[in-house]
Amino acid sequence: MAPTTIRLGTASPGNQATTAETLAQLEHFAQRAGARKIDILLLPEAYIGGYPRGTGFGCVIGDRTNEGREEYLRYFQNAVDLGDTVGDGAGAGEAWIKRQLPGDPLLAGHDDGILNKRGDGTRERLERIARDTGVFLVTGLIEKTGGSMYCSVVYVCPKLGMVGKRRKVMPTGSERLVWAQGSPATLKAVSTVIRGVRINLAAAICWENYMPLVRQALYAQNINLYLAPTADARDAWLSLVRTAAIEGRCYVVSSNMCTTAKSHASVVNRSSTTSSAETPREQDHPAHPSQGSTLSAAAQPQYQPHPRKRRTSIFDENGNEIVLCNKPFQPPQPPIEDSPPRSPTFTSSTAQDTPSQTASADTTAAAAPPAPTASDSKQEKVAFTSRGGSAIISPFGNVVAGPQWEDDEGIIYADVDFDDCVRGRLDIDTAGSYSRNDSFKFSVEGLDLTPLPY
Repeated sequence: MAPTTIRLGTASPGNQATTAETLAQLEHFAQRAGARKIDILLLPEAYIGGYPRGTGFGCVIGDRTNEGREEYLRYFQNAVDLGDTVGDGAGAGEAWIKRQLPGDPLLAGHDDGILNKRGDGTRERLERIARDTGVFLVTGLIEKTGGSMYCSVVYVCPKLGMVGKRRKVMPTGSERLVWAQGSPATLKAVSTVIRGVRINLAAAICWENYMPLVRQALYAQNINLYLAPTADARDAWLSLVRTAAIEGRCYVVSSNMCTTAKSHASVVNRSSTTSSAETPREQDHPAHPSQGSTLSAAAQPQYQPHPRKRRTSIFDENGNEIVLCNKPFQPPQPPIEDSPPRSPTFTSSTAQDTPSQTASADTTAAAAPPAPTASDSKQEKVAFTSRGGSAIISPFGNVVAGPQWEDDEGIIYADVDFDDCVRGRLDIDTAGSYSRNDSFKFSVEGLDLTPLPY
């Protein structure tokens, strides 16, 4: 790979019936991503904690039901506690990232090496997964603090642990019933360096991406990787993230859950006894993320993939969508270090994209479909509550991986050249010279918009 080439990946998993099982599933995906040398992996909005699609928590204007309150209680219990504060919707910022907040006295006295221990252990679990797999993880989650819940995204570096967290500024529609508003200060971009390539990344969550000023706040920080975890599975969504890629002259990675009516019902109706408290606390997590961890794998819930016939689709070099029907899912073998990608699907190269942009799909199914059977016909009638649609877009608006439809097990990824973000600035620099910032003034309360260097 060229010096500026990085492997970006995403997937469309639906969250599991409990938070502990979802964390086990996340680790399963991270291990597979690490085995395929994926550098950065994005997972969907509200992936940990769950997206409450289709429920109203028993609420109508002027009235609430007891059943709805019980449902809200269960949802709150399955949200994760990262040990942060409310902080006017922004949390404690750098103090939380650097573990400078005072510890919870009820958690003191455990000989696990964690300074100022706070929260339910989810932060430490995610940091360990990133460290063990070598994958920079970005995932959506439902965070609880101060009696409220926030739809959040965390950035987890394999070497430094949590390097940032942001909370959704404007929950969409009825989401406002259960999620508090996050502060625009959390739109702050973060930087990482992978094999000498500096990557400035930031996330806009779901329909925040329809807010032009939110997008501009990210462009203004000179990002070259725009992350869009979402719950929107409409065809129109792809048009939006392609627009963001062209506007910002940045790579865009979008991730959305693929869920069925059956799996969604199991999440919505989960018992309050299966709360995030079941998540094993990181008893052996060291204070510094570069040190080792001895947490036993046997102590953690094991995610078991389920068999189901599914469909994936790709784009060819002319922009035509091709639907691939695959064999029923076979459980993946344990990841093998340095194993090659299983199913390279296509290489995209146009007058605007460089030949280095290649996309692959890790679909755990063979290429040749079996002869149709009666059971296959039944499997084809799976009712999806969300079809997924995760994708990776180039700075010129071309789809270089995905969209990943009706596939909750595969990982799609692309090898991309971040110099394309600079090449694209020849045409348009939305937050720089092209913005006419001599005439148009833009600021965000609590957010420093000083551009990050490349």
